[in-house]
Amino acid sequence: MNKLERIAGDPATRPRVTTHEGYMPGFGNDFETEALYGALPVGRNSPQRCPYGLYAEQLSGSPFTAPRVANERSWLYRMRPTVRHFGAMVPVDLPFWRSAPVRGEARTPPVPLRWGATPIPDEPLTFLTGMRTVCAAGDASGHQGSATHLYLATRSMEDDYFYNADAEMLVVPQVGALTFFTEMGIIDVAPGEIAILPRGCKFKAMLGDGPARGYVCENYGAKFTCPDRGPIGANCLANPRDFLTPVAAYEEKDGTACTLTVKWGGDFHVTQIDHSPLDVVAWHGNYAPYKYNLRNFSPVGPILFDHADPSIFTVLTSPSGEPGTANVDFVIFPPRWLVAENTFRPPWYHMNIMSEFMGLIEGVYDAKPEGFVPGGMSLHNCMLPHGPDTEAFLKGSFAPMEPAKLDNTIAFMFETLLPQHLTRYAAEHPELQASYPQCWAGIEKNFDPTRPEWSG
Repeated sequence: MNKLERIAGDPATRPRVTTHEGYMPGFGNDFETEALYGALPVGRNSPQRCPYGLYAEQLSGSPFTAPRVANERSWLYRMRPTVRHFGAMVPVDLPFWRSAPVRGEARTPPVPLRWGATPIPDEPLTFLTGMRTVCAAGDASGHQGSATHLYLATRSMEDDYFYNADAEMLVVPQVGALTFFTEMGIIDVAPGEIAILPRGCKFKAMLGDGPARGYVCENYGAKFTCPDRGPIGANCLANPRDFLTPVAAYEEKDGTACTLTVKWGGDFHVTQIDHSPLDVVAWHGNYAPYKYNLRNFSPVGPILFDHADPSIFTVLTSPSGEPGTANVDFVIFPPRWLVAENTFRPPWYHMNIMSEFMGLIEGVYDAKPEGFVPGGMSLHNCMLPHGPDTEAFLKGSFAPMEPAKLDNTIAFMFETLLPQHLTRYAAEHPELQASYPQCWAGIEKNFDPTRPEWSG
């Protein structure tokens, strides 16, 4: 028996091939995929006649002349070019979806803010019509800053389609699964995963197992990328192999009344077409939607003393052009071991030049064991004080210095260099917790010049 026969016949010695059905692994790779054999041209982008009577169309996420390392584009081979997905564009109002600048729409007080979980309503809402803007900063037309939203969805977008010309969208499900049927393939996401939908990519969102709720970062600035690891080196944090891009899939739907909504310059327009715009049969390139499972994040942290900055939990970053200062960082606080000796282990008190929007996907956040609930959110704006509440401070000050695991928890943060301004929706939200600052009311003066060792 030769080596190949032994491997084929013995499962114990057979190589294991890891597959992600329906997806291609890797971050920022140059992918190629076809839903129909032979649909992808070989050796050229724009042949005189494309296979199967398809049209070649380039989708560019960067200027043509961007450096190769930052150049983002994909070639799509579709049944109709996008110019045929357009008709008369009619303005439409989505009153709860706002774009920056929103300053002046509501008063943003210089205090830490927190909201409870927003109930999912009974009314029919899609991922699009159920979008609720909480805060925003920058300028959507100027490609700077971001907006933070909640989405509340109770029905699927069956014949309704959308693309965002203003921003890419980072979707963080908290309740219920979603399926994004994009023009470049199908992405399924559930709580604990995220999806990134590029600027200009058409899609529809369908419900999985019932109503859905979650968060969205609408990033007007530079496209999200993996942060540099610096001294951490080549491994840990979010590993490129764990990002998944969908394989090509198309929807052939002709003679059906369909609606395409476009967000451009902060405004919404709708057009009626008689076919699905999700008609890409093959594509290749590096500008595409993708997903990531947050449970694959490999955290690093202090293993002797002191508390590291939360930046070590950055999954994705949108650079601002100023080194070390992000337009937006997407940061998570996943399950992890705490082992530092003689260290106050919860997050410390601080004031920050960056603004921090936090959400809780599941479990309990260690700095706020009460009041910060799954589906809730908080906003700690630029140079406003925040940190552990009274209970977390006392617990952290006197906890045994033995290894402890934070488990069954995933919190996240959208951290941005720009002060965030509230929308009227957020300022008047019934779940806004006016008593939030009282969580620090029990923190007392402990100073005693006669007692070097504080014992409580």
